[in-house]
Amino acid sequence: MTSKQRLSAMTGAAFLMATSAIGPGFLTQTAVFTEQLLASFAFVILASIILDIGAQINIWRIIAVSNMRGQEIANAVVPGLGYVVAFFIILGGLAFNIGNVGGGGLGANTLLGVNTTVGAVMTGVICIIIFSLKEANVAMDKIVRYLGALMILLTAYVMFKGQPPYAEAAIRTVAPLEIDFLAIITVVGGTVGGYITFAGGHRLLDAGITGRENISSVTKTAVSGIVVASIMRFILFLAVLGVVAAGFSLNPENPTASVFQIVAGELGFRIFGLVLWAAGITSVIGAAYTSVTFLTVFHSSIKKYQNYWTIGFIVFSTIIFALIGRPVTLLVLAGAFNGLILPLTLGCILLAAYRSKIVGDYQHPVWMTIFGGIVLLLTAYLGIHTLVQMLPQLF
Repeated sequence: MTSKQRLSAMTGAAFLMATSAIGPGFLTQTAVFTEQLLASFAFVILASIILDIGAQINIWRIIAVSNMRGQEIANAVVPGLGYVVAFFIILGGLAFNIGNVGGGGLGANTLLGVNTTVGAVMTGVICIIIFSLKEANVAMDKIVRYLGALMILLTAYVMFKGQPPYAEAAIRTVAPLEIDFLAIITVVGGTVGGYITFAGGHRLLDAGITGRENISSVTKTAVSGIVVASIMRFILFLAVLGVVAAGFSLNPENPTASVFQIVAGELGFRIFGLVLWAAGITSVIGAAYTSVTFLTVFHSSIKKYQNYWTIGFIVFSTIIFALIGRPVTLLVLAGAFNGLILPLTLGCILLAAYRSKIVGDYQHPVWMTIFGGIVLLLTAYLGIHTLVQMLPQLF
């Protein structure tokens, strides 16, 4: 691998993880929390960045030094656990991918005026073409980089035009008027929950950037992925803050779209359509790619034909959305279980970090273990709390 190919794979891994997080739900979630907490949401973003890094560097480093995928590490820690982890990640990936396809459809509808279902099919077809290419991984790296950068630039335009109170936001980043712990954990789950934190780690594994000799590069790439996602969240937060600080109320049916429209009129509404479509398509790519990397645990032939399985995953998600829309029960269940996936997988990683049969003579930093343990406890609490709340609604 040349230095150019190596850099491309590392940048692609960072953006794959980041754009997997920046989906339609990410946009809505950020707008809603900003309207509720105003400038104090800046503290939530800062706290979540710290916790996100704590989770991600643990997971990516152990994937790299063990040269194993997440489900393989889980199986090595507790035989059979990898199949359980894979099942829930694939379930969550499929459910949320249906939503991602729908987000792409809504984005196309807003941008071009086409029917939402037609837009969703267009989104799915583009993703299928990407994974049909001979150099599919290279194409994936490029499109998530370009579309990720596009989302950030377009949202930054709306932010600057909205003239938010930058000084107030800066102060509240470290001195919030209120601290919403549920918001912090929710944002953490939306950034590194479920399949998302494994997206870039598995991409580096497929690119051959593994082993102790690459541990520094892997750590930097892991942090870079969090930084990219957080830049987008902070810019979007400031754009929303500018609108609500000026006294406007957001449309509860589509709060993020109303921000873009209030700031920049019809052009802003179209810009939001492009941002939503980019968020949808990159999240479809990330969810499909990562879910199938977990599917390989069930049969060795899946890894050999990984791109075909990825295409099948996208086709299935698109068909479900086109025929029946987003299945509410499946999404609710997947969302509840998704809250339990991060502590489960992170717990496996932290145990694996001290198993010589998995990591050899690698010495995992104690501070990273402590960081990971804090994230594990917090996300476990949220996952159990969410599941308890959801079960009465389902039965």
